[in-house]
Amino acid sequence: MNMPFDRSRLVVAGILLAGTALAANGTRFSDYAPLASSAGPVAVIDEDMPITFGNPDFKQRSIAARQDQLTANKPNSGNFDMTTANETGPHKARYIFTVFETGSSGVQRHDLETGTTDTIWQTTGANGGHVSFDACFWTPWGTLITAEESWETAETGSNSPYGRLFELKNPITAPGILNPVTALSNAGADFVHQNIVPRTSHEGIQFDKAGNMYFIDELGGGNLYRYTPAANFAHVIAGQADYFAAGQTFVLRVGDGNTPNATGAYTWVPFTNGSGAALPGAITITDVNGVTSVDARNTTNLVPFKGTDYMRPEDMQIQTVNGREYLYVTTTSTHEIYRLDLRSQAITVFANRATINLATGLPVGSALANPDNLAVDHEGNIYIIEDRSGGTDDDIWFAQDLNKDGDLTDAGEGIGRWASNGAAGSEFTGLYFDPTDKRRAWVNIQHPNSGNDRTIEITIPK
Repeated sequence: MNMPFDRSRLVVAGILLAGTALAANGTRFSDYAPLASSAGPVAVIDEDMPITFGNPDFKQRSIAARQDQLTANKPNSGNFDMTTANETGPHKARYIFTVFETGSSGVQRHDLETGTTDTIWQTTGANGGHVSFDACFWTPWGTLITAEESWETAETGSNSPYGRLFELKNPITAPGILNPVTALSNAGADFVHQNIVPRTSHEGIQFDKAGNMYFIDELGGGNLYRYTPAANFAHVIAGQADYFAAGQTFVLRVGDGNTPNATGAYTWVPFTNGSGAALPGAITITDVNGVTSVDARNTTNLVPFKGTDYMRPEDMQIQTVNGREYLYVTTTSTHEIYRLDLRSQAITVFANRATINLATGLPVGSALANPDNLAVDHEGNIYIIEDRSGGTDDDIWFAQDLNKDGDLTDAGEGIGRWASNGAAGSEFTGLYFDPTDKRRAWVNIQHPNSGNDRTIEITIPK
């Protein structure tokens, strides 16, 4: 691996939450001192090390940069968004993947052993192209999925070509491509629109252990969805069945669905049948390219299928506590994080502006704004990533839920600034903890003013 020089820009405030400063060999990502304020801007020349941490043991280095890819004649439109690793298979966690959230979307793979970064799929622009790839998740059966954060509100359904979910079936072996991008550039990538998933403005996607897939509609008034495959999930994992061959999609509803941001008991209301076709009264659209799909957003505004509206839901994250699964969801416009108990089917508020700021002991207030992405570490701790302006107020918050009961109201609980972004004009995206190494994580620096998006590796040295 190409190992650039290593240095760290570090800020430490107060006493580490673990109680004492630990030697690096015993340090966890949860051992940090909450930062009192956001980081100021760093110089462009220092954007390879843009993060201020709350622990002096955390190190950072840039492992992928857009300008390096362009110099190497590799297509790269930037706006690095979500990140994942190959979480299964013989080379588990050797590769990390990210996607380009632009009007010219693509998929990028970084080889952690060789240090090579390649674009392995890039839209050609044909038939309206592909836009706003945001989701980037590894499936339990060993493929990569991404999806477009783009859909339209229309009473009778949209004919937009976007709002699609795609599966890259050979993410490890798909060859890197070079400029110019032509109709043949993606010939080595098995990239499929999985049309059984209804159209919406995608971002967060998560799978539970039963095989259900959860997704959102990123909209002020967007809904939460669940897709349940018809196939036996064990057969899917074994490669004996196709997860997307048939399945049913549901929307989450609290009460009658007419109270926005509702909490309490919820139900899953179906709007497709078990084969994936729209139920009577649900909306089927034909887009401008002649592709017929179920319209999730506009269907779940209809009375028979009404879903509960949340204010711009974005990311999702599964947390497992004593074998029980909980699904966390950010809502950017209301500055909230919700928690769904998938067994009891109840939704509650996990964090909001009334949550205690661990640096001050007071409600966090407007210091928490635009929660966007979520991440979970090896200890099951939740991290909240803001969509704000690097160099001004773009932070990652650590949620200290000491007893993992799904609220932050017990003594000593709250949220604290875990890291702050100094790259001007950018935002943190795609924080992801290495599934095989509890001392390593990655985060993207998206759309800095310099135009040089980066993937930053975060480590705790041994």
